[in-house]
Amino acid sequence: MKDAHYPGRYWHFLGDGRIECDLCPRNCRLHAGQRGACFVRQRVGDQMVLTAYGRSSGFCIDPIEKKPLNHFYPGSSVLSFGTAGCNLACKFCQNWDISKSREMETLAAKAAPDAIAKAAAANGCKSVAFTYNDPVIFAEYAMDVADACHERGIKTVAVTAGYMGAEARRDFYAKMDAANVDLKAFTNDFYATLTGAHLQPVLETLQYLKHETDVWLEITTLLIPGKNDSSDEIRAETQWIANELGRDVPLHFTAFHPDYKMSDVPPTPPSTLARARAIAISEGLRYVYTGNVHDTDGATTYCPVCRAPLIVRDWHDIEHYRLTQGGRCSECSTPIAGRFGRFDRQFGRRRIPIRIGR
Repeated sequence: MKDAHYPGRYWHFLGDGRIECDLCPRNCRLHAGQRGACFVRQRVGDQMVLTAYGRSSGFCIDPIEKKPLNHFYPGSSVLSFGTAGCNLACKFCQNWDISKSREMETLAAKAAPDAIAKAAAANGCKSVAFTYNDPVIFAEYAMDVADACHERGIKTVAVTAGYMGAEARRDFYAKMDAANVDLKAFTNDFYATLTGAHLQPVLETLQYLKHETDVWLEITTLLIPGKNDSSDEIRAETQWIANELGRDVPLHFTAFHPDYKMSDVPPTPPSTLARARAIAISEGLRYVYTGNVHDTDGATTYCPVCRAPLIVRDWHDIEHYRLTQGGRCSECSTPIAGRFGRFDRQFGRRRIPIRIGR
């Protein structure tokens, strides 16, 4: 396995002796020894290195619905892992103990790309997900893992905020089969004040994924009371999705719980999620879901034509599955957007930690 100082890509020299990272729109400019805002990309001598290569915060087998992906081989299991660090600074981060970590000891698990692919195959996983923190910052590691997975017939999933530079975005998504992009809000003010980032690059990633790749795309918006949950903002977001990406892109509205630097903000009421879902449906989106709450109706996939309940979910459990093997409605034969295969059984809501050697 490559060592922890794996040479990183996506950087160039500046005239003043610094190097500039091109991985994401932060464009960190570094002197010798300095780390980028993500923490895991560091200047060592005259190059950029990825200090998290081959080092993970842990491995778990999850249901694919937990990512959340409802239209990507429903009921299947996914081997999930991440590293430390993040290139955003979300004050509401719900994985902050991993993504905000500045201790390399957080990366207690080590595994080479082929070991991860072998573990996924041995455990019957349909896919491997790069998640928990943003895979943008460990792109080279994720891409090597993706190559190893594809050699064994394992799919790959990116769970990401979509904050990525154009060149890296092109290389990275050439290796991915599915992505859930976290569209955190629909105002630049929210991004600037609560994430330390900007909205436009995320919108560009969404447009790129939908129109220039074959990656299966779903979107998640965490609704935070008083911050991004107004009806006007939800309507603007869903209109943009319908007009720019199309009505078949699944959208998940999920509930916030107090955490990290926003522990004084109350949890999202279920009524807010129901209101957001109703607005999105009224704007023409065909597949809209609620998450982090118990809401069978909001978790169910309905046929957009005859409204038959095709995949009935209770949290991450599938109670009824009525899609044909070809991904059509069993009642009226309408094709359902997504990636589907033979459904024999489901993995369920289990979460199974596993250990992977070098």
